[in-house]
Amino acid sequence: MKTINQEVEDRIARHPCYSEDAHHHFARMHVAVAPACNIRCNYCSRKFDCANESRPGVVSEVLKPEEAVRKVLVVAGEIPQLSVVGVAGPGDPLANPEKTFATFRGVAEKAPELKLCLSTNGLRLLEFIDQIQELNIDHVTITINAVNPQIGQHIYSYIFYEGKKYKGIEAAEILINNQLKGLEALTEKGILCKVNSVFIPGINDQHMEEISKAVKKRGAFVHNIMPLIVTPDTVFERNGVRNPTSKEIQEIQEKCSGSLKMMKHCRQCRADAIGLLGEDRSAQYTKDKIMNVPIQYDPIARETIQQELELKVKEKSKKKQEREALKQRKIESGSSSLRIAVTTRGNARVNLHFGHAKEFLVFDVKEKEIKFVGVRKVQSYCVGKVGCNTKQVPILAETAEILKDCQMLISSGIGKAPQKYLQDRGIVSIIQSGNIEELLYESSKYYKYMNHMSVEYV
Repeated sequence: MKTINQEVEDRIARHPCYSEDAHHHFARMHVAVAPACNIRCNYCSRKFDCANESRPGVVSEVLKPEEAVRKVLVVAGEIPQLSVVGVAGPGDPLANPEKTFATFRGVAEKAPELKLCLSTNGLRLLEFIDQIQELNIDHVTITINAVNPQIGQHIYSYIFYEGKKYKGIEAAEILINNQLKGLEALTEKGILCKVNSVFIPGINDQHMEEISKAVKKRGAFVHNIMPLIVTPDTVFERNGVRNPTSKEIQEIQEKCSGSLKMMKHCRQCRADAIGLLGEDRSAQYTKDKIMNVPIQYDPIARETIQQELELKVKEKSKKKQEREALKQRKIESGSSSLRIAVTTRGNARVNLHFGHAKEFLVFDVKEKEIKFVGVRKVQSYCVGKVGCNTKQVPILAETAEILKDCQMLISSGIGKAPQKYLQDRGIVSIIQSGNIEELLYESSKYYKYMNHMSVEYV
């Protein structure tokens, strides 16, 4: 008989957002069918869209449900790793219930093997619990930024609920009450729930542990504490609220991890994101490009590939559990861990040049233990026709600051200028491609012999 934990692991084995191991192998797709929103967050702005915009609420175009279903079939035919289709905006899916559920019904009918995922602010969750269950939407994400209305009133400008607009503490009370009751109702029906919380310095940064405890009590499976992204023309931007540092995010994740499992691999995706986490192929699948192309969807071929990928995920998860058990049994040696950043475009491999990286995955490596620390977002070093051997000092300075707690960086390539710049700041650059886990072990073994000299493996 399977334990509850084993049953949950089976359910998330193909979900890149719910499983840290799955995100290296499986792809997700957000379809932008829900433009309206029923709350106004003080950090939200949907006015800006460009190739480098990667944050919730950003889309290039909004689709009709029938267009979204066709797009799903085209993408599923070309990306066999696609396992999850979600509606996450650009507004709130449950503020657009007809369009949202028409899209889910169409996907469930045409591609029933795809998991359905819903992301919502939770204001209207209680109204749609039965529809969510009937459509077998068994993964729901709720953004809960406060469980105390005194704090919530500083995060939301207003809500629009049952035909009336509410502001201040009254708005926060209604929203929080509905979020927590909706979360509890979903988990009682066996639906897996992830809670997202935006970490806002000076507003709710001291409140995160209370949020974590409250959502765990109501059955949340995992808590994703995301850094605030301050964008132009928002209340927080005008009031001078800053983005949190990587250190602040890591510290609060550590504090809350005793209460609830933490998600550390979130990319804060666009509402039209497509592909593996860490990549976005949405520009390849705009409406004008997909409406007239033939659909190559083959569910049998897709299932064969996904079974192979799921086996990899489960094997990796098993090895991780075995290492954790060994760690619990052994006496701590007292040796310090090594913090290593890697560049990747997916598939659990180092396969991306430093200059093209818009983010780094950061790990702590100690003997036979690897601990995932989190994702560090950066501005890519190579811009346009500028070569990587040119000194882009402002960009390098920002990257070095973000990686200042790392001793090593592993990438598939790096120019001489950034390599030396990082080396001068104590970050050893290793040029190598391959499996992330294997390279982390290999690099940590040889680090003590490097004496902070750059090394290139041939």
